[in-house]
Amino acid sequence: MLFTILTVFGYIPFSNAQSSYELNTGWKCAPISEIKADGKTISAANFSLNAWQPATVPGTVLTTMLNNKKVPDPFYGMNNEKIKDIYTTGRDFYTYWFVKDFKETAPSADGQVYLNLRGVNYSCDIFLNGKKLNPQTHYGMFLRQSYNITSALSKSGQNRLAVLVYPPDPVGNPNGGQGGDGRIAKGVGLQYTAGWDWIQPMRDRNTGIWDKVTIEKTGAINLINPHVVTVVPGVRHVDGVQQPAIIKASAELQNPTAKPVKGVLEYILDGNKVSKMVTIQPNTTLEVALNDFAFKNPKLWWPNGYGPQNLYDLKMQFVTDGGKVSDQENISVGVREITTNWNSETHSRYVMVNGQKVFIKGGNWIISDAMLRFSDARYDAEVRFHRDMNLNLIRVWGGALVERPEFYKACDKYGMLVFQDFWISGDADGKWLDPMKAEDQWTRRKYPDDHKLYLKSVADQVKMVRNHPSLAIWCGGNETTPPEDILLAVRDTIIPKLDGTRWFVEYSNSDLMSLNTLGGNGDGPYGIQPLSTFWETRTYPFNSEVGSVGVSDYESLQRFIPKENLIAPQYEANGKSRVDSVWDYHKYIGYDASIEPYGKAKDAKDFADKAQLVNYDQYRALMEGFSSHMWSWYTGTIIWKTQNPWTAMRGQMYDYYLDPNACLYGLHSGSELLHAMYNPISGMVSLVNNGFETKRDLMLTARTINMDGKDSLLTQLFVEAQPSSSKAFLPLKSSIDNLAKDKGVFLCLQIWDKNKQKLSENIYWIPDEHGIYSGLKEMKVAKLSTTARQIAPGKIEVTLANPGKAPLAFFNRLSLVDPSTHKRILPVFYSDNYVSVLPESERKIVLDYQPQQGQQMPQVSISGWNLPEQFIAVK
Repeated sequence: MLFTILTVFGYIPFSNAQSSYELNTGWKCAPISEIKADGKTISAANFSLNAWQPATVPGTVLTTMLNNKKVPDPFYGMNNEKIKDIYTTGRDFYTYWFVKDFKETAPSADGQVYLNLRGVNYSCDIFLNGKKLNPQTHYGMFLRQSYNITSALSKSGQNRLAVLVYPPDPVGNPNGGQGGDGRIAKGVGLQYTAGWDWIQPMRDRNTGIWDKVTIEKTGAINLINPHVVTVVPGVRHVDGVQQPAIIKASAELQNPTAKPVKGVLEYILDGNKVSKMVTIQPNTTLEVALNDFAFKNPKLWWPNGYGPQNLYDLKMQFVTDGGKVSDQENISVGVREITTNWNSETHSRYVMVNGQKVFIKGGNWIISDAMLRFSDARYDAEVRFHRDMNLNLIRVWGGALVERPEFYKACDKYGMLVFQDFWISGDADGKWLDPMKAEDQWTRRKYPDDHKLYLKSVADQVKMVRNHPSLAIWCGGNETTPPEDILLAVRDTIIPKLDGTRWFVEYSNSDLMSLNTLGGNGDGPYGIQPLSTFWETRTYPFNSEVGSVGVSDYESLQRFIPKENLIAPQYEANGKSRVDSVWDYHKYIGYDASIEPYGKAKDAKDFADKAQLVNYDQYRALMEGFSSHMWSWYTGTIIWKTQNPWTAMRGQMYDYYLDPNACLYGLHSGSELLHAMYNPISGMVSLVNNGFETKRDLMLTARTINMDGKDSLLTQLFVEAQPSSSKAFLPLKSSIDNLAKDKGVFLCLQIWDKNKQKLSENIYWIPDEHGIYSGLKEMKVAKLSTTARQIAPGKIEVTLANPGKAPLAFFNRLSLVDPSTHKRILPVFYSDNYVSVLPESERKIVLDYQPQQGQQMPQVSISGWNLPEQFIAVK
């Protein structure tokens, strides 16, 4: 039990009550340089705000300036260079007042009202109706604030909130280094804002009230920081009756009144009620643990691909003696248990969910938006894209933040395990000698400056997100640990006390996670690699960062590159590329010679089209190569990286505007739960089964199709796929090499079940004996016919039919477009894309989108390697 004394306006733990609302409109702001009045004066109702400008809250100063047309879009072209950087202007330039008028009357009896701020960057002073709420300035981007404002509410019900927000200090010099000169890491906040090799600096360093502001109303008792733990003993199967799971639950009960309050803390789960009678003394907070509950035959939560993501609604509440609900919290519960073990063959750890081994196929995530413009819809779309890649884990990188609860909610929904770094990175925090940094390694190794604030922030963020079933791993930092006193406190005290159910990794490429026997720092390689590398070159057994490229297609490039800069990179014989300045500013990473086998790029569109072939091949081969050595070389891999929070051109499966590219669908193919694949070096065909159950009576077929469409069956055989395994079945190298030597050939691998239903199809394009795709360059125009019909609101089924005696319809991109402008509708989720259709066969693709009110029925655009663009009406 924990008792703490409360002050009237002092800091108290943050809560989300049932009776609450968000203050997210009607804010006004002004730079401190223009306002001479103090906070008590500004927060008085008679202070005029007529000259103040509209403010975006939640948001940053830069977001407000952009929305007020004071700065150009920093995501477009070279516009970011036109915006004043805080390092040059000084901090006052981006120090702003934010003011909000709202209606709320003081409650009757013992009712309480709280003001909650979920995130301010970096420090702030808060005033309400002429009174200062925080006795001392609040510091820390990752520390929530909550204030009991009951006695400060206006009798008239008209209230004014004024928040003075100060930027980080120091702001760091954006000198081109990782995190600029590194000094941004002296604070407890974001590190990427001073620039990185995948983003330009954010000029205000994300100063602002960047996360939600809410007003919460309760009775005498405020229920805060509820905690629900599920224990699932034994090895479980997805189907069938389950043995009981154990539910452990607790909460903190806060009594700000001058008298003791007696009542019942209870929760209801799937019709079952668990309760405990308690008394909370005046002006204290009491932590209460309820009795363990044996939950019979629970529906379990599983990672993506392995089983359903069952979620229960748990209602926890405090009921006073009089039978009145004082406060209530609703928690989404996924019944699951995550454990880890050591694989002595790979020399790395592996993850188990409900007792079953899961081969980790993950993606690295930075942040949803570099200017912190977060939304439930965007989180849902981005995590859904990761689900569509057939991944099962997202690692949240340490130079950013502990993600928002809405992100985890999406991960819960789509079955994405989360590997969560805390905000430390070796680049800024002294791991390496770096001439770009302002201070030496010994000094940087002690970052951040305020260790107490860091630990307080960690504890708060753990409490905020610990109930989400998707959260699987805590990590001390990116490629380095925090200073030793911080590490020991987090590892040995905070995590065990406040969570205690998850694997804690000291740093992202720790030997305790993946024993580094190959030298180097345990991450990479990055960039274009020969496909053979993924299959034949052994890397780190649980690789936290390995990746490649990610230029999107031409329509995506047009969104942020001015027309005059849409110039294709030119690969030179000396091994270097000539790249336009805007491409370079947006962090283009070289495709170099990889485009050449398809023919030298004629222009930017041709380059982007051919880049998609490279994208697809790279990411399919990456995941196939790792999967081919599951449990022998590897226990998992995490791609660097799968998304961009800015309009960068590297490491992304979809662009900032949520438009997918071929990286996503190459990964979608290579990461299939049940997948047949071809090793380009050994010529062996393998079958991967990621699932928990043996797959029997599978028909594996291998066929080739030449450039004219002639189909030749090489072989077919019945096979069995053991659980969580990869096994080679067919040696086809000599046959394939012989068929491909003149012009190249298509290789199609298919898996069929005993009912002759096709479970998987994987089509490779094999180059000629010189490594050139000479046959592709001569392909005849496809005879593909395309029809589209609406099968439900927001769902369109597209049928692609290729007749016999026709060439293969190769690498077709589907898009849903506005019928008037032919511009793509975003986001759209495709069951597959960049699809190829064999002669005398058809493919059905489902497009899922959110129709807007009054929107015309869209059209479907399709174009491919040997198919000119067509626009198809939807029936």
